[in-house]
Amino acid sequence: MSIQISQKRLVAFNKQSGCCYYCGSPMWEGKQKEFANKHKITKKYAARFQCTAEHLLARCDGGKDQENNIVAACIFCNRNRHKRKKPLVPLKYRALIQKRLQQGKWHPKKLRHLPSPQ
Repeated sequence: MSIQISQKRLVAFNKQSGCCYYCGSPMWEGKQKEFANKHKITKKYAARFQCTAEHLLARCDGGKDQENNIVAACIFCNRNRHKRKKPLVPLKYRALIQKRLQQGKWHPKKLRHLPSPQ
């Protein structure tokens, strides 16, 4: 990942108060162990909340590496979006995640004590 993208990811992370664009859960930037300790979870569970950069309009579809096109998303949400046979557009995927969260079906029970979504 380029320095330019990582800087824009950090800007998005700060604008979003360190919460995932999709699930609203807190994320970490560079300090996994501290995050795990703070939230009383294992490093394995903390790994899913690593901050990644997500392009709202993919580069392959003409999206640019600009601040208004990059949001911060936890690696779990980001990877799961792209694992889908046909990834949903970000807003539809976000709505799907919010629905699953309300049903208690997105994150494991062991992680439900984390601060609730935005």
